[in-house]
Amino acid sequence: MADRNAGRRKKGQQESFFDYTLLFIVLFLLGFGLIMLYSTSSYEANMDFGDSAYYLKKQLVATLMGLVLMVIVASIPYHFWERFATLGYLVSAFMILLVLTPLGYEANGAKRWIRIAGMSLQPAEVAKLAMILFLASLVCKIGKGIRTTKGFMIMLAAPLPICGEVYLITKNLSSAIIIFGIAVLMVFVSSPDYKKFVLIGLAGAAAAALVVFLIVNAASSDNMSFRGGRILAWLDPEAYADGKGFQTLQALYAIGSGGIWGKGLGQSMQKLGFLPEAQNDMIFSIICEELGLFGATAVIVLFILLIWRFMVIANNAPDLFGAMLVVGVMGHIAIQVILNIAVVTNTIPNTGISLPFISYGGSSVLFLLIEMGLVLSVGKGIKLKDQAYRHFS
Repeated sequence: MADRNAGRRKKGQQESFFDYTLLFIVLFLLGFGLIMLYSTSSYEANMDFGDSAYYLKKQLVATLMGLVLMVIVASIPYHFWERFATLGYLVSAFMILLVLTPLGYEANGAKRWIRIAGMSLQPAEVAKLAMILFLASLVCKIGKGIRTTKGFMIMLAAPLPICGEVYLITKNLSSAIIIFGIAVLMVFVSSPDYKKFVLIGLAGAAAAALVVFLIVNAASSDNMSFRGGRILAWLDPEAYADGKGFQTLQALYAIGSGGIWGKGLGQSMQKLGFLPEAQNDMIFSIICEELGLFGATAVIVLFILLIWRFMVIANNAPDLFGAMLVVGVMGHIAIQVILNIAVVTNTIPNTGISLPFISYGGSSVLFLLIEMGLVLSVGKGIKLKDQAYRHFS
């Protein structure tokens, strides 16, 4: 047997690595997401558009386009994109400004999209990908200088213009938080001085607590800003059941009624007009209702496995740029999953964050799959020796 193996590969010969486990998890999440999207949206789609598969068809088109782009990006050496990092940063900033032009349009009460050549696009999704590329390139340029206060501040300041644009122009606080969170994680991984992050974390927690305290001690929700009202509804959703707390309460009802094993696929009651935008930010609550605690846990485990594969590729990446690309993508998905589940379970105020690969949203799934292509490209750059096979199997 040993002779046969030696005949197949010469001792010490290097072979490229391809993460089939990562690819399988992504494809499984996409398939599961399409099934849950149809189950969740069919009633509303039939009522609004006369076609129960309306949302499914649009998501399927975006998914197929994303898969094609994923394959293309995965086949291109990832260093090819490094030269476009700064350009991507500037283009994403410009695209956010386009929301203010006639190209921008409003949907569900929020003006966050632009329409180009008949296709709708959310610039914030472009910004997330551009920020990952730009910060990965910036880490490589700064090098050991990131350990200095100046380098540290440059890294944290880099995403602020984009975050400011996303928040002020599109009123999308959740995307601004995610973009800045990606930057913080990438700096955290590349910088050995963790004391700074402890101080930043404590300062952030203190600021959040102060905001909540001021809002609670202020006047009623009627005198509050939109987000101030959401914080009050988060603290006591039943008191605002007819307003800002309605969606949260319906999501909690869905989670509670699912039990351990759920009502069964397609058997949700909350999706029948009770839970607003069930196919978007609140799709995890329908998963809990139809598939129960078992299904919800299975979804969380899949995302944990996905993060694990990212860590494997990042730890074995050929160079710093590749490692930081994977860390950025890992941060994007991890932050978005955590925040989405936290919102659905009313752990944090409602901020409108989609669940990666599962929630309805063409721009989101399209750019997530492009990011998966980047990760697979980094993985293909890993060269394995004979004795290293066991570490990746």
